Parts: sequence; C-alpha cells; structure tokens
Amino acid sequence: MEFAADRPRWRQVHEVIVERIESGEYAPRTRVPSTVALTEEFGVANVTAQKVLRQLREDGLIYTELGMGSFVTDRQP
Repeated sequence: MEFAADRPRWRQVHEVIVERIESGEYAPRTRVPSTVALTEEFGVANVTAQKVLRQLREDGLIYTELGMGSFVTDRQP
C-alpha cells in the first residue's frame, strides 16, 4: 500500500479495515488481522498496528478476547 504523506499511516490503515468491515469482507464475529498481520500486510510499525486496533475498538467496530484475538462486533444495520 502506498501511503499519502499528508495523513497519519495509522489513519489510512484504519480506513482500509473499516472499509473491509463495512463491505462484509470481515463479517460479524469473524477475526480481524492481528497486530503482527497488520505490520506484515501494510509494512507499518507494531505501535501503528496497535493504534489501528485500539481505534477500531473505540469506534465499536471490534472487540478483543484475551488469548483469542480481535473480532468484528455483531452490529445492527
């Protein structure tokens, strides 16, 4: 992925993941990529990937189960 220089990388990765959730690519109750997977796919730092997942949780789009990973919430349309 080529990043725009005028916007934070974490925000750009966040937008990609939100788009995948909204399109149904990541369906409710399915796992989203881990911090390791995000760093590999997008070539970002671990801290950046953690910030993406933290913001997705704050947005109410994902929840995390310790030892299991992060999953898309079961939102009502």
